[in-house]
Amino acid sequence: MNTQQKGDIAVAQCTATMTKKGYDVAIPLSESTRYDLIVDIGNELKRVQVKFYGAKGKPHIRLRRIHSNSNGYVVKHYERNDVDWYYLYCESGDEYIIPDSDIPPDVKNAFNARPHHKL
Repeated sequence: MNTQQKGDIAVAQCTATMTKKGYDVAIPLSESTRYDLIVDIGNELKRVQVKFYGAKGKPHIRLRRIHSNSNGYVVKHYERNDVDWYYLYCESGDEYIIPDSDIPPDVKNAFNARPHHKL
């Protein structure tokens, strides 16, 4: 399974999970947004960055996004308030919602999911 397929699986799972919870889910038209989905939880919209975790060990999210252009790969780190939630789908089937507000300001590269983030 390649990286794109893993991302597609995670987005599909997030959409299904949020829909099961009774939320409406929207997909941005542009690939250049900092978030993958918009979730309408009734009284507000949440910008959601979706991540896939397939490794062993503690599930975590990397606080960066990578894309390519004519010059090669471009790595950009997320800034505070770029997204509202990080959704993490693990190959094991576990799912997590990590609010951006739970990530300490000094954490720049990766953040371990906590038990209370598990869905």
